[in-house]
Amino acid sequence: MKRWLALLLLLPLGACGYNRIQSLDEQAASTQSQIEVQLQRRADLIPNLVSTVKGYAQHEEAVFTQVAQARSGLLGAVQAHDPEQMANANAQLTGALGRLLVVSEAYPQLKADQSFLRLQDELTGTENRIAVSRIDYNQAVNAYNAYIRQFPAVMTAKVTGAKPRKYFTATGAAQEGPPPVDFSKPTPPATPPPATPPKP
Repeated sequence: MKRWLALLLLLPLGACGYNRIQSLDEQAASTQSQIEVQLQRRADLIPNLVSTVKGYAQHEEAVFTQVAQARSGLLGAVQAHDPEQMANANAQLTGALGRLLVVSEAYPQLKADQSFLRLQDELTGTENRIAVSRIDYNQAVNAYNAYIRQFPAVMTAKVTGAKPRKYFTATGAAQEGPPPVDFSKPTPPATPPPATPPKP
């Protein structure tokens, strides 16, 4: 009750940006939902990819387990609707997929499998859409966070309980993981070490 009374007292000051805060917050929420849709799509593609790889590399169980755990973490983060948590989980999944891709390099028949190639294309497209959605979201969050710090909007934000939003940015250990995987570019074959001349 006190909060709404304080808000009514602020109304003569040109509403103090209440409508603008709501508009910016809604824009950020909308762009976050786009990230969540693409992360969900990425997670949905993983079982088919793992199943295809298993057909050629059945003994790589440790890698399959890592991918499954990373996928589970991503799904949990999407359900939590926490942008920072989603960014970290997405980075962990990228690392696990990188290890899976390394495994695939050892199986030429797998690399030629049409299902595998199609899944790679779909994952690449999804990753590109995640990147675009991440930029849109972070821009929307930046606009929202900056606005609620300005006067007189900062007063309205305090009264209405408007809090700064988190950016979609990986932090901590997730940033230190393996580099992102680009499925569209084949990994170059390893260069064999130079031959050592026999000793006389």
